[in-house]
Amino acid sequence: MLGAAPATAATHYFPDISEKSVPKARCGPGALAEPGLQGEVSAEDRNSGRSTAGYRCNLTQLGNVRGAGGGIVSATFDHCSYTGSLFPGDNFVKQPGVQVVDASNPQRPQVVGSLTDPAMRGGTWETLKVNRQRKLLAATAVPLLWGGGLFAIYDISDCAHPVLLNAGGPGLATPLPFTSHEGGFSPDGRTYWASGLSPGHLSAIDVSDPSRPRVIWQGLHSLLGHGFGISPDGNRMYLSNMAGITVLDISAVQRRAPYPQVPHLAAYLWPDGQLNQHSIPITHRSRPYIITADEGGSGGVKIFDVSSVDRPRYAAQIKLEINLPDNLDRNLRSSMGGSLFSSNPHYCAVDRPADPTTLACGWESSGIRVFDIRDFTRIREIAYFNPPARKGATLVDAPNSPHVLGSVIGVPAVDFLSLGMSMAHGKVKLGDVIGPRSGMVIGGDMSTDWCLSPPEFHGNELWTTCADGGFYALALSPKVYTPPADQQSTIG
Repeated sequence: MLGAAPATAATHYFPDISEKSVPKARCGPGALAEPGLQGEVSAEDRNSGRSTAGYRCNLTQLGNVRGAGGGIVSATFDHCSYTGSLFPGDNFVKQPGVQVVDASNPQRPQVVGSLTDPAMRGGTWETLKVNRQRKLLAATAVPLLWGGGLFAIYDISDCAHPVLLNAGGPGLATPLPFTSHEGGFSPDGRTYWASGLSPGHLSAIDVSDPSRPRVIWQGLHSLLGHGFGISPDGNRMYLSNMAGITVLDISAVQRRAPYPQVPHLAAYLWPDGQLNQHSIPITHRSRPYIITADEGGSGGVKIFDVSSVDRPRYAAQIKLEINLPDNLDRNLRSSMGGSLFSSNPHYCAVDRPADPTTLACGWESSGIRVFDIRDFTRIREIAYFNPPARKGATLVDAPNSPHVLGSVIGVPAVDFLSLGMSMAHGKVKLGDVIGPRSGMVIGGDMSTDWCLSPPEFHGNELWTTCADGGFYALALSPKVYTPPADQQSTIG
């Protein structure tokens, strides 16, 4: 069912490793500013307990509800947020599965229910997504990194009271033939795409009739598949792979061709970043671009002009100081004892898909970071919020936190390859990695939180979840952000 790659498909390699960070945010009154490098939570702040107060700059907390922890990727719609579930811990709480948070009063958000279909209780990982056009919420079951078979789709017209639409299956007795790690809707909401981790298995699930979802195409595209972004017309997919993006023509599936083929159009690869996470297709000054985030390797966020898919142009890169090659020794020194992830973007959102003014990202242990992107040549940080660390959190009080689960080890393993590259290029020295937390190889101490979900725009507010702290409603200072009249938070 997979079409052969056309002869014109090409691989484009971008060797540039940015050694510049975007300008720091200038903090207004009431800030608790980072004292060191931009994005850093130092070893000293972690050990002293200073990180339990958090850090903030032009972005303040309105309300918070922790629940059992924030899972990995959550979603919002209207006045509600849906907390991604992490198997098996999400099943051992008062309200199992995906928690429904009512944030109609953002200063007092409340958990008002939960979604308990087997797909929701099986762990939604990075598959819990909303299609605003059709007012649908869907996810697949991913117990640990990789899953398949179970799919649930809900009507969220009344966002606080979702209604399961495929109650007759696929359930435990009626699984669908797909695998997943990530997932998401086509822009028109008629197709839900599930991407398996490894091998690179991709499936298209027809949800035109949500009561009867069915797989209409699937194939293998590469060694590893992660998240993706889909062009507004639904015809092109920018699929994340190990260290870049695979571009696929999915127009045959979009138009429901009888025997659809999905050709490879191109691949974009780069050395400074591993595990590319997802992409956001946008237009900027009437030209199509993608904004894409690297989950590991300190690659930051990259922006490409994709007006010609076979001649992409590298337009901009967003890194914090803690991500620069010269600082990766300090990055590891600070991150030891924090478990797998350190300071990388995971999921991002723009405030509108056409000429976005602002980008907000969950930046793992660096919290929520917000950037002015109106001019790609002058991108700057305008705000951040790094939530108070929940030091001492355990599976008893936060069974839905991947950070708690991952803290059986203390090493930030996903950044070792980038550190090795910096050492090979003479940027850092191994001796500079040694610090007061270097012995924390086994067992993490929860001295930061992990902010993995996209911070979604709701007027001058950002709604998101972090792994340990759960749901946060945050307010952007009017001095740094004015919501555009056509605001439409978009994650790709």
